[in-house]
Amino acid sequence: MASPNPIESIIEQGRSILRMESRALENIATNLGAEFQSAVTLLKECKGKVIVSGMGKSGIIGQKIAATLSSTGTTALFMHPAEAAHGDLGVVEPGDVIIGLSKSGMTEELNFIIPPLRRIGVAIIAITGNKRSYLAEKSDVTLDIAVEQEACPFDLAPTTSTTAMLAMGDALGITLMRQKEFTHIDFALTHPKGSLGRRLTMKVADIMTSGEALPVTSETATGMDLVLEMSSKRFGVTAIVDTQGHLTGIFTDGDLRRLIQHKQDLSTISAKEVMSPSPKTVTPDTLAKECLDIMETHRITQLLVRSADNKPIGIIHIHDLVTLGL
Repeated sequence: MASPNPIESIIEQGRSILRMESRALENIATNLGAEFQSAVTLLKECKGKVIVSGMGKSGIIGQKIAATLSSTGTTALFMHPAEAAHGDLGVVEPGDVIIGLSKSGMTEELNFIIPPLRRIGVAIIAITGNKRSYLAEKSDVTLDIAVEQEACPFDLAPTTSTTAMLAMGDALGITLMRQKEFTHIDFALTHPKGSLGRRLTMKVADIMTSGEALPVTSETATGMDLVLEMSSKRFGVTAIVDTQGHLTGIFTDGDLRRLIQHKQDLSTISAKEVMSPSPKTVTPDTLAKECLDIMETHRITQLLVRSADNKPIGIIHIHDLVTLGL
């Protein structure tokens, strides 16, 4: 009889653990009821901040829940229950909402601060696997995350229960986000360093090249002048302006290639004769994302930036946007 493949055994163990945790989440989702609605309502109507607290593994999950709430439109922070008993309760104010995390509901450090929290005047939401615990009894709302068994073979290490706790926090945070009508624009403001934040908050004025580095040529300039300006500024284009400095056209390296193919004498033709009129432009307030959309739609690599009185004041190259991760 062939011996079992040890690699397959390891893979099957992993699948078994994932399925166990998946079933636990499915059971919790099925049993979710009015208490969840009450919890979301408490959080939505909170006039202060949301404070998440828990010990050990629950505390780690609590930090993630607080971070999720903060990034989706709800002012939230994590408070270590042991530190709270030694002065950190000073951060709590009337009108705040506390989310207490404990699988057993009997965590000594967390339960110790429940009475003073009540005296301060806050609402308490418990996320626990024991609805008959002290934490559950002293809370305004209890969200049940009871699981049949931990994924740990000894039913000891918090695994399935912390997954359930984390998922319940996500359910609270995202449901609350929707109730508050928190949009992707709002999300971008709390994530300015991320790709979405840059797409939705960064404007042309933040990244455009301007001043002496901007390629600009007059309508009366010769073809050779155009080439020199393009070469010195290294954008492959130059803006064309009239005698008042108003933007009237653009000359690109593509235009130059066509002139060479037709054997045009660059020293005898004027910029006005060979420019492309009505170039695609943006303003300093245009979002960087819109620039990228325009470039992709029209298959161009640069955009001129114009002022309110139609004078060229900057240029955006697609490499600028790529460098920013847009």
